[in-house]
This record gives sequence, C-alpha cells and structure tokens, in this order.
Amino acid sequence: MNLKFKNGKFVILQVSDPQDLQFVRKTMVKMLDKAYDRISPDLVVFTGDNILGNHLRDARFGSRKVILSPEGEFEAMKKAISHIASPVNERGIPFTMIYGNHDDMNFISKEQQAEIWKSYKCFTGLADSPESGDIATFNLPIKASDSDEIRFNLWLMDSAWLDKAEQKCHTGVKKQAVEWYTKKSEELKKQNGGKPVPSVLFQHIPFTEAVRLHEECGKDDFGALPVFRKGQPERYMRLDPNSADGVFGEPIDGCEENYGEFDAIKKQGDVLAAVFGHDHRNLFTAELDGIKIWQSSAASFRCYGSKYRGVRVIEIDENDPESIKTYFLTYFELCGKTPASVLSYIWDADGEGRKKAALIAGAAVCAAAPVAAVSILRRKRK
Repeated sequence: MNLKFKNGKFVILQVSDPQDLQFVRKTMVKMLDKAYDRISPDLVVFTGDNILGNHLRDARFGSRKVILSPEGEFEAMKKAISHIASPVNERGIPFTMIYGNHDDMNFISKEQQAEIWKSYKCFTGLADSPESGDIATFNLPIKASDSDEIRFNLWLMDSAWLDKAEQKCHTGVKKQAVEWYTKKSEELKKQNGGKPVPSVLFQHIPFTEAVRLHEECGKDDFGALPVFRKGQPERYMRLDPNSADGVFGEPIDGCEENYGEFDAIKKQGDVLAAVFGHDHRNLFTAELDGIKIWQSSAASFRCYGSKYRGVRVIEIDENDPESIKTYFLTYFELCGKTPASVLSYIWDADGEGRKKAALIAGAAVCAAAPVAAVSILRRKRK
C-alpha cells in the first residue's frame, strides 16, 4: 500500500499502549473512534503494547487461567487485536504497528502475530526480509502528492523481545537493526540527491539516552515527583526544564540494552522527531541533541494511566517537512466532559478504584432510599 501526501499534507495518528484483552474496555474503543472520525488521519500507527499479551489466558475476572492451549491463546489474541484494528480497517484508513514488551509475553510468536495484522486489507508495513533483524523493524516511505518521489520517511523500530527459554524480556534496538537503519538511511539519501530524507521514528520504549530528560530534584521543586521504593520516597525527580515540557508522571524507562541507535540517528541526520510510548503517565515534548522527542501517554483503560489517556496527532507539510507539528488529544477532549463520559471513564479506567466504590455506594443508597421511605410510611400508618 503506497502512502502519499494529499494536497501537500499528511496526518498521522499515534495510538500507544492500548494494552487490552479479548474482552475490551469499551470506553477506550469509543475514545479511539472519536479520534478517527475527528482527525481523519492518513495513517494510524500503533506503537506497541497493542495487547496485554501476558494475560490473554486469564478469565474475564481475576487471574485464573481458563485458556490452556496455544491455539486458544491465538484465538484470544485475534479477538484482542480486532478491537483496535477493525475500527480503523472499516474506515478504510491505512494503519501499521510495532511491538511492545507486553505483545510478546505469550506462546504466540511475533511472526504469527504479524499474520493476524497483515490479514486486514488496510494494514501496511512489517519487514518482508530478515535484513533488519526483526519483523517489526522497517520503514514506510511517504511519496509526493503528484509523483512517486519519496518526500518523507517513517522508521518503525522494534525495541523489546522476550527470550522465551529464559522468560526474560530484553529492551533495546538490536545491533543488526541499527546497522540496517544506517544502510537504509544511506540508500534513501542517495535517492534524494545526497540529502537525508526527512523522517519520523516510532519506537515503543524510549532511547536509553532519554533518561537525560529528567533529573533529580528537591522535594519542594516545581514538578517534583516522588520515586518510591518499598513504600517510601527514596528521591524526587522532575523533567529537565531546560529541555522538556509537559506531564511527568513516572521516571523515564529507557531501553536497558544500547547498541548505538541514538548515535547512529544523530550521525545520519534524517530523523526530525522520535515518538515513544511505554511510560503510561508521561506526556511531554522535548529536544535531545537536536532531535525532537515526543512522549505519548497510554490509551489503555485496562492498565495504569492518568486523565491524559488519549492519542497523538502529527502533521507533516510536503513543502516544508522541517516544520513538522504535533499535538495530543485526551479522552475528555475527544469525548467531552459530560456526566456520561465522566462515569464511563471512572467505570472503565484502572486506578479509579475509590471513585468506583463511591459510585457503587451512592447507587446503593439511592436504590435503598425509596424502600426506606415506604417502610417509614407504613409504620406511621400503623
């Protein structure tokens, strides 16, 4: 599927960490539907933890295992993926994906998962050759409005994989993938008359070097976030105010294994912005050694998050790609802050336990009130 600028514009909608199961939280689906219809993007990018892969075998309630075979888990995975893929596919919007650390935590290989994604007619991407070292490390060129000339490029980098023999999750972009990126970047540069092709990079887990965007601070400093260990604050962290701006809800969890990806990107000079997920409560823009860093909060309602659950929009101008722009739309910006939308949010979002309990208690009181009133009247009549 060819991606092309339309009337000089190309709009990408990023959905990070939808992280749900075959029995999906419907409030997230509603939020994403609102985003697709409002933005009408040219491409949707799911940037990892697309499913809660390590819980596919669980019962609807609790963690009891009710699926006992790889075949059953595969069917559950198909259903889980359909909740996010089908709405985009039905609208005829091209979409692509990369994996996160949760996608691979099950019996189903990445190659088997890829076949599910590729079964949708509007899906595009995934590596057709092993050169990059990962099926979900690839690039998508965006062509000119009126020709087949490549005007922009998207890099999609796999940053997590599970060693199923050791049951250990590795985080990082593999050395082979870094080498592939450098080689492919040079090829695109030659096709572009020796100039780097302007690009955006999508990756689930932030660069190892992204931890430079936060710093240790005092308890009373603006933006200070307590970092807990065994229930007690060990230290306080905040976003570096000189390089980042936005919401800091948790320490930046960068790749543990570093094979020189960020240095290679700086050397090639083609990546204008790198877009990440993984850190559910973080939502900020920053700059790191001249490269824009766009951190997106989670879309998931099943996993931990915040009131900033939502989607990122990226706008690219064919005639001025260096002016690439982005903004973020939260659940309440998309669905409005009505009593119904607030109730839906509280009921479906993890981390809202106290509010849910208050709602249930309030409903119980309201239900009991008429019964109590009738009982009082009867006693008075007697």
